[in-house]
Amino acid sequence: MTKNLVIVESPSKSKTIEKYLGKDFKVVSSKGHIRDLATSGRFGLGVDIDNGFKPNYIPIKGKTNVIRDLKKDVKDSDTIYLASDPDREGEAIAWHLKDTLGIKDSNYKRVLFNEITKDKVIKAIDNPTVIDDNLVKSQETRRILDRIIGFRLSKLLQSKIGAKSAGRVQSVALKLIVDREREIDAFNPEEYWTITAIFKDYEAKLFKYKDDDIELKSEKDANKVLDVIDDKYTVESIEKKERRKKSKFPFITSTLQQEASTKLNFPARKTMSIAQKLYEGIDLGDETVGLITYMRTDSTRLSDDFTTSARKYIEKEYGKEYVGYIKKSKKTENVQDAHEAIRPTNVLREPKKIKGYLKPDEFKLYSLIYKRTIASLMSDAKVNQTTIIFDNNDYKFKTTGQVLIFDGYLKIYKDYEDSEDKILPEIGDKEEVITTDVESTQHFTKPPARYTEAKLIKEMEELGIGRPSTYAKIIDTIKERNYVELVEKKFKPTEMGIETTDKLQEFFSDLINVEYTKDMEDDLDKIADGKEVWNKVLEDFYKIFEPRVSDAFSDMEKKAPEETGEKCPECGSPLVVRNGKYGEFVACSNYPTCKYIKKEKKEEKVIMNCPNCDGKIIERKTRRGKIFYGCNNYPKCKFASWDKPIEGKCPECGKYLVEKDGKTKCSECDYVK
Repeated sequence: MTKNLVIVESPSKSKTIEKYLGKDFKVVSSKGHIRDLATSGRFGLGVDIDNGFKPNYIPIKGKTNVIRDLKKDVKDSDTIYLASDPDREGEAIAWHLKDTLGIKDSNYKRVLFNEITKDKVIKAIDNPTVIDDNLVKSQETRRILDRIIGFRLSKLLQSKIGAKSAGRVQSVALKLIVDREREIDAFNPEEYWTITAIFKDYEAKLFKYKDDDIELKSEKDANKVLDVIDDKYTVESIEKKERRKKSKFPFITSTLQQEASTKLNFPARKTMSIAQKLYEGIDLGDETVGLITYMRTDSTRLSDDFTTSARKYIEKEYGKEYVGYIKKSKKTENVQDAHEAIRPTNVLREPKKIKGYLKPDEFKLYSLIYKRTIASLMSDAKVNQTTIIFDNNDYKFKTTGQVLIFDGYLKIYKDYEDSEDKILPEIGDKEEVITTDVESTQHFTKPPARYTEAKLIKEMEELGIGRPSTYAKIIDTIKERNYVELVEKKFKPTEMGIETTDKLQEFFSDLINVEYTKDMEDDLDKIADGKEVWNKVLEDFYKIFEPRVSDAFSDMEKKAPEETGEKCPECGSPLVVRNGKYGEFVACSNYPTCKYIKKEKKEEKVIMNCPNCDGKIIERKTRRGKIFYGCNNYPKCKFASWDKPIEGKCPECGKYLVEKDGKTKCSECDYVK
């Protein structure tokens, strides 16, 4: 008989926590969600529309044995602690566990910990709470909304244009990318010229004529200036100012994804996967401990305990002058302040001290999180900035230089920010200097840039659509559906992506847009706060949405399948390209009268010898058409890689090499050829 049972989400977390709690506790894992909406009922939604949107939940495929084992553990226990993650999804998982496993109100406790360290876990066990029904209803409403919109619009698009899916937030994110591409296509570049005076140690750019801003729109305009100015420049003014450079707030989910993308070149999904491991626990030899706090958060707040210990650490390591002020938590719309920013669990656990226990990418991400957090509590950096304005026959030229006089937070964060000095020589007021050359340069205005992954996440966050924890999945989905392609690490919509967006805007422009999606997020927040009734929100939405879908099924023009130029050998009708469950195939256009399907022998594209066995690595496709590389000896050999393997071994660790981002890289370590 187990006196106390603790149920967490992940197996790795359960091992860590069980070490903390001792023999009176058994810690087991639900391995994430244990049930989800069925695919039965009207439109296969798994929701009883006519009965207050009552959801019909069934066990997730493969979770039957997990549920059976959990029920046995619950039966053998006096008290059950539901310790799923401290967010809305975690709250919903706790409720699903309680309901599915038949746990009585008198037998359970809800525990929340923002970090997996011994003292925090024990404190959470000693201070239990109960399941927050409002948070559960908010998460249920989100799931039902996503199911209704996803199933109905996906079915519509599949039947009409062969697109693979649509979604409440996914389709809005795609629209942002398509709209940006259209801005780029419509952009008309305008010519302009700049004139730069080049001196021995610095340069100065023309920016005014007398007191007016100057624009040079042609080479003729530039030559007019060059004809007037000479090689003598008189110092008109010198301005020296001390400027402060402030550190940024500690990470929230979205800013961590953005910074890891730009500074570490990590996709959002990779960032979240590594952060999950750092949160759940790393074996440091003498202990297994979570290195960072919970990584799904949109609060920049730091706890008083951590702030106090961090400020003491900063003073001891760097000096009293490096201790900064405490930033006020950045509160914006839709922010849930239930837990802290992403931070290290212990300020004394410096990255260099534990590097030997971390994989290279784990070390990179932990270092970024650690240094960003400490930097946020350090003093401002200070620079002396000098601006010199020169006069040459009433044409004004400007140069700016700066010298770092106090590094402040850059002491720890300099690897992630530019802080190069640009030193100007000492020049006196009214002094005359001689140029070595003058350059006139033609430019053209540039269109807005396509979204990188980091920029798209930033845009979605600022617009208030989706949740930070869903951004990685949204981006993966639009890539997997072949709605976008990456061109120089920027998103470009495909023809299918553009057509999908256009059809949705033709019939659902007032529902699939930023404003409506943001308003829906506001409604979900109100449900979480107990200010809205969950099924009333769903009812109001469905009354508008479903008639529009019915109209679209009737009125949206069905796209004719593409003809191959061949004739059907059985009936003579044209052969066409169709989309099926496993991708494209060629079949008769006279279906269902003629059911001919062209059977093509697929040639295996051999890439190289398998590094794990005597087989060959070949190019394969997933059911959704995404290319990957696997061994032709599967299932005997389970080698698989998203990146294209190439011949040769890494000179540093001996693992196989891959072709990625136009470079030869190691599949395991940081080696780049």
